[in-house]
Amino acid sequence: MRGAALGVLLVVSAVLTACAGPYQYYEGTGLHDATAAEVAGEWENVEGTRVALRTDGTALLEKLDGHDFDFEEGWRLSGTGTWQLADDEGGQIVRLALTTRTRVERRLPVTAGTDPSAVEPPSTYSWFFYVDRDRHDGLVLFFMYGDPDIGNMYVMTREAGA
Repeated sequence: MRGAALGVLLVVSAVLTACAGPYQYYEGTGLHDATAAEVAGEWENVEGTRVALRTDGTALLEKLDGHDFDFEEGWRLSGTGTWQLADDEGGQIVRLALTTRTRVERRLPVTAGTDPSAVEPPSTYSWFFYVDRDRHDGLVLFFMYGDPDIGNMYVMTREAGA
């Protein structure tokens, strides 16, 4: 009887922790020394995304995908908005808000099982990017997308030549 109870406990524990992937409870990079002036500038992603973070707190966005599960909807937003650098216990983040959408595009191929015409892309949207440093001490901005168990990272780096 004791062995059966232990077996049930092990199965229940395995089921409860199976969804706790490496980034599901991500608490930040621990970075606290970046400045807003250092974050301001032109950022890009390998998928053609461009984000300009201006020193006055305004932002231009081009082809920015949704974060978390919204990424799977396949839309990419362009427009204008605002940004700010925030600091909390886990590290610094950039809060980016799209306030005026100027264009919507679709990322192809769209994730299997998603009908690209089924979901209307949002007219406003908010992201938060974790702030980290690369091995050369340069800043990197990123957010998680898709299933948190997989740990996909959407990475933005300084635009080449910026």
